[in-house]
Amino acid sequence: MTATALPWYRRALNAVRCSLKLRMVLVFLLLASAMSFTFIAGVQKAFSVGWREAARPLLMDYVDRLANEVSAQGVSPDIGRAQALTQRLPITIDISGPRVNWRSHPDQEHPRWRRDQWRADREDGAGWGDDADWQQLLQRATADGHRIEFGVNEAAFDRRPKLVGYTLVALLTLTLLAYLYVRRLLRPLDHIRQGALRFGAGEFGEPIPVRHAHRPDELGQLAATINTMGHDIHQMLEAQRALLLAISHELRSPLTRARLNTELLPESDEVAPQRQALLRDLSEMARLISDLLESERLAGRHKALRREPTDPASLVREVIDELAATQPAARDIAVHLAPDLPSLALDRIRVRLLLRNLLDNALRHNAGADRPVELHVRTIEGAPGIEVTVRDHGPGVPDDQIPNLAQPFYRPDAARTRSAGGVGLGLYLCKLVAQAHGGGLQVRNARPGLEVSVRLPGDDREGAAGAVQRRV
Repeated sequence: MTATALPWYRRALNAVRCSLKLRMVLVFLLLASAMSFTFIAGVQKAFSVGWREAARPLLMDYVDRLANEVSAQGVSPDIGRAQALTQRLPITIDISGPRVNWRSHPDQEHPRWRRDQWRADREDGAGWGDDADWQQLLQRATADGHRIEFGVNEAAFDRRPKLVGYTLVALLTLTLLAYLYVRRLLRPLDHIRQGALRFGAGEFGEPIPVRHAHRPDELGQLAATINTMGHDIHQMLEAQRALLLAISHELRSPLTRARLNTELLPESDEVAPQRQALLRDLSEMARLISDLLESERLAGRHKALRREPTDPASLVREVIDELAATQPAARDIAVHLAPDLPSLALDRIRVRLLLRNLLDNALRHNAGADRPVELHVRTIEGAPGIEVTVRDHGPGVPDDQIPNLAQPFYRPDAARTRSAGGVGLGLYLCKLVAQAHGGGLQVRNARPGLEVSVRLPGDDREGAAGAVQRRV
């Protein structure tokens, strides 16, 4: 099931699990709610404890005064006096007896303490008092047998929904402010993550920004530490690259002298096999050094391509003819060229190197297969450029080793023998050439064999200019 197909509550739960900001805001809300509940419960408990000793006598005295005012000193209730009292105060008055039965607010329900369900749910002695307490507080009897019952007019609390809405808006505002503050507080984590991704991709030019560098907090110290680590790694990689370039340059001269001396050996029947083997090894070493130098140039920050209008079809035929001079199996390559291949602005030397490495790698591992190597060149749909796909029909490689094939000096020896394999720079160079042109390389098992696809985007303006020049 994809992430978009999950129910909303599952997506929300996953978002909370993966977001430190949301979890911190939830902790803030839970802490605020717990503190508010504890405070309100404590205040209510303290008020209920002090009720009998302080508020209860005052309320009883006040109800006595109200009853005397309604019943004319306790003799007989007067409806006119009761009406005047309810208009002046936010109270209700219920009068019941032998002569007078009147309610000031007949549409309002009886107080909760008079409802059977509420009385059944209350615990004895809990809260503000039991039923007997409320009857003693709010009910009064007159000398002529009437009962006067007082209550609170609920119309006085009509603003309660508005207050609840205001409280909810205030709570949401505080939550939003808390989230924005936490987001700002943890923003360095996003910078650290982006910086770590840049360092992992080999881009060390832009350090991680450190907030308040003169007095950094814990996250600022972490960012500064990662910047120092990235700087050290960059220096180490640059030193390794410089050493590799220096060694490669220094090895060219003795290799050239060794090849010259080998070619000067007599071509007798006794010496010829050793002479050919030595020349072959020297050529392999020279090619390795050239590949190392080219890979370091392409991997550097200042790589430059010499683009020129290039016909992909003619370039493919040139590379196959060169390979056929040393590898007869190259003549059997099944070439499939799209009929509408455009002329593109490419670096011919680098693309020639890419094609040579792809085909040479496929020919080595296609040895003994019943089908030839396949080469497909087609256009990229919706964009200027071409896609080159080379497939062999050899043993392939394990799926778990596919992501590592384009790494330098990586060899899946378990799938391809060392005698048939190279040194592990071919696909690495192809990836660098594709990336230098703005494209990419993809490797997958074709079963049987291995399939390598390379995308080479082109420049419409340069390609079109080249095509016009050729037509002119």
